[in-house]
Amino acid sequence: MPVPRSRAKVALADRHDPQGLAAFVMRYLEWLRAHNYADPTVESREVYLGYFVAWCTERGITTPREVTKPILERYQRSLYQWRKRDGTPLSFRGQHARLVPVRALFKWLTRQNHLLYNPASELELPRLEHRLPKHVLTISEVEQVMRTVDLTEPMGLRDRAILEVLYSIGIRRRELINLALFDFDRERGTVMIRQGKGKKDRMIPVGDRAMGWVDRYQHQVRPDLVVGREIAHLATLFLTHTGEPFTPNRLTQLVRRYVQAADLGKSGSCHLFRHTMATLMLENGADIRYIQAMLGHAELSTTQIYT
Repeated sequence: MPVPRSRAKVALADRHDPQGLAAFVMRYLEWLRAHNYADPTVESREVYLGYFVAWCTERGITTPREVTKPILERYQRSLYQWRKRDGTPLSFRGQHARLVPVRALFKWLTRQNHLLYNPASELELPRLEHRLPKHVLTISEVEQVMRTVDLTEPMGLRDRAILEVLYSIGIRRRELINLALFDFDRERGTVMIRQGKGKKDRMIPVGDRAMGWVDRYQHQVRPDLVVGREIAHLATLFLTHTGEPFTPNRLTQLVRRYVQAADLGKSGSCHLFRHTMATLMLENGADIRYIQAMLGHAELSTTQIYT
């Protein structure tokens, strides 16, 4: 990420040359959409490939044919050497995230016969560390966070319902944002996660306490939020005070504010509750494969980090 995000967008916007890098990147992104890749995947690849195109443009490299393995290795070294404003380097996971879309782009260019050979085929990606979650809450700490919510305010009821759902089922941030009214089955005590990571659906149990707070929010608060709003948003469960669906950043800020208010000496947001749920389930004897299904992990190795 050695260029600002704004310059990365400008780099992709400059598509006057149909044989230029930017033009091929946009065709690749359109191919991803046509093949039903998830929107977050396409969006992240657009940003990271924008960084790469901007880096190449600064060095006079404007077409895919000019990109060679040594040039890709130079780009990889530039990611390793780059420093943030506070002087810290880009993590190996961050470097890895920026290189994967580049490698995928050149694989696509070769398969589509735009290139005769793939210069990224032997590019070695950084090895990723297997790290434990930085912070995990205890049961008493979770309750302390819950007590920071002002239940005398309508938005407080909504926020408590959000926190309870995060704690009960360990849902991902974007999955919570996409929850709809009909996804909760009160009779069965389940919630349907639709089009989660990897565009996979899953049905998981939800606790009675979380379900109770969702019902209170839905009947006491939500009706006032949808009055006069767009029909497209009427099915979305959790809404902002303006009746709009949450953005990822806004939801993160909301949850982080309550964690900070609890003054636990721990930091985190939505994923903190995901880690907490999985850890507490494991400590109380839940089978690792059951936790895997709850979290929606494709590989058991991803879940085994908690063991």
